[in-house]
Amino acid sequence: MRKLILIIVIGLAIGALFGQLMMSVPGYWLVRVGDTSFQTSFWFGLVLLLAAFLVLHFALRLLMRLSRPVSRFKVWNSRSRHRSAMKRTVRGLVALAEGRWKKAEKSLVKSADDSSTPLVNYLSAALAAHYQGRFEQADTLLKRAHLSTEGADTAVGLVQAQLLLDRQQYEEALAILTRLDRQLPNHPQVLKQLKQAYLSVSDWDGVRRLMPRLGAQRLISPEERDQLERRAYRELIVREAREGSDIETVRSLWADMPDHLRGDVELIVLYTEALVHGGQEPIAERLLRHSLKENWDSRLVLRYGLLDVDASRQLVTAEQWLKARPNDPDLLLTLGRLALRNAYWGKAQEYFEASQRQRPSGVVCAELARLFANLGEHQKSQLYYRQSVELLDKSLPSLPQPSEDKDVLDEKQKKKAS
Repeated sequence: MRKLILIIVIGLAIGALFGQLMMSVPGYWLVRVGDTSFQTSFWFGLVLLLAAFLVLHFALRLLMRLSRPVSRFKVWNSRSRHRSAMKRTVRGLVALAEGRWKKAEKSLVKSADDSSTPLVNYLSAALAAHYQGRFEQADTLLKRAHLSTEGADTAVGLVQAQLLLDRQQYEEALAILTRLDRQLPNHPQVLKQLKQAYLSVSDWDGVRRLMPRLGAQRLISPEERDQLERRAYRELIVREAREGSDIETVRSLWADMPDHLRGDVELIVLYTEALVHGGQEPIAERLLRHSLKENWDSRLVLRYGLLDVDASRQLVTAEQWLKARPNDPDLLLTLGRLALRNAYWGKAQEYFEASQRQRPSGVVCAELARLFANLGEHQKSQLYYRQSVELLDKSLPSLPQPSEDKDVLDEKQKKKAS
């Protein structure tokens, strides 16, 4: 209401102003054409001129529109098709999210040509076709997606790689991801898919080289990184040792290994085996000796006793360890074996027997049985062989065995035969 009153007041003020102006500025228009003349007041003539200008302006605009009816219709039709395409695209994306693959593919493909985002349509339609098992159609749609939008190489490549991984076509996916990685070295999605591809083809060298990059991008948790790095180096060391590769390759792997993994007992044992296999037992001995200083472990102690480097020095080293661990059964077993290497038969017997007293073991009994057999004490040898068998028998799984009662055994055999 207040606005209406304000407008009326302003209109009256403007009218009064023009009325005063018309009274204070008199004048007239005189137009003469041949013998005909036309005369009117100045202000009325000015209004007529303004009205004539407006009429001419709108008439010209109308004529321009009437002169281009086809182009105007095309613009209207294009806008209408874009609106319809947008609606169908939305319906297709909703169907895709709901798992209605066939409907999603149909809606997305139908609206792709008129859509303002054809790349989205074709990529989504390719996913829908893939989930239906129509792999050739999915590949065709990916090609159309690539042609629809300039600069879509990365998006199309990532979707294509993911579809290939889903189809278990790991080598093809890895080739695409390797190319993308060269173009975009720090792309997060490329790195994550590379991890999946490397694991799928058991490319452990690729996995270990990828871990620092994933960690720098915070694309992997510390726990998963540690687990994958540990497994990668374990598999690589085992493979290189099995294939009899140059020992320098294994040593290079060990040098590249993160510091915290070089203290892992399992990896130390595997690396030791590789060194021994490659004729590098002195290096293996130093590794085990230094590792035992940092982390005492029975697996390392037992492996140390199986080395054949400098038996006398090894025995002295192990006897120094015994001062700090006089009742360690694994260390006593190792000392017994080192004593055998030095031909100290009596000392070897003492160490074996001490280990057996600390913890009865089938392995120690077997060592004693073999020692006594070679010393000519066959009665003791047979006794320890029996003890060895009994101890090893306890570690075997509980399984049915033949009965000592012959009649029962014969009855079971008859039932089986019938």
